[in-house]
Amino acid sequence: MAESAESPIKNLPLAVGVIGGSMLMLNRLLTPALTDSQARSDVVGVILSAILILVTLLWEQIQPKPPEAVVLEGREGFELAEDLPEAAQTELAWASHLLLTNTVTKSLVIYYDENVILRRGVLSEKKEFNFGAIAKRVLETKKAVYLVTLKVYPGRVEFDYLPENTQGIICQPVGKKGLLVVGTNIPRSYTKQDEKWVAGIAEKLAMTLE
Repeated sequence: MAESAESPIKNLPLAVGVIGGSMLMLNRLLTPALTDSQARSDVVGVILSAILILVTLLWEQIQPKPPEAVVLEGREGFELAEDLPEAAQTELAWASHLLLTNTVTKSLVIYYDENVILRRGVLSEKKEFNFGAIAKRVLETKKAVYLVTLKVYPGRVEFDYLPENTQGIICQPVGKKGLLVVGTNIPRSYTKQDEKWVAGIAEKLAMTLE
């Protein structure tokens, strides 16, 4: 409701500028004899109308439309490795639930000790983890990688185990042998607070799994 109310107000300068300019032009066409004072007034009026129109156009460029959410291609699911200790399974279920409910995450995969131990959220048909260059760098450097708009990165091909139209991902190390990969349906949507959530949960999982 707030957005729909704001839209007419935002476009008000454009409407006033167009109406004002049109009335000035009509007045000029209907005036048989133009005085010097009227000519000066028309010039001022045209300038003001042009400024109002320009303000609206500049505002549109300064305030771009927020990125739109997409419906991820896949199926809802929760897959957890059955050979893990019960305590680890409980911890993984709890951690993945927190990420899905407290961040913009819609899909997540946890890879540990050369095995996928958890998939949750919107799932791709492909289950095998593609250990590509980005994943390798994250493990080697122990630093997370955040791809804000996945489709613009050539390295996106290694994340084919996520839904095909995933918009952004965070690849977070889990100790020395694991990775937590979370994906969202909105580009540029993970905040600094979200990144802290992901890092904190990955650190807690590393303690449990190691």
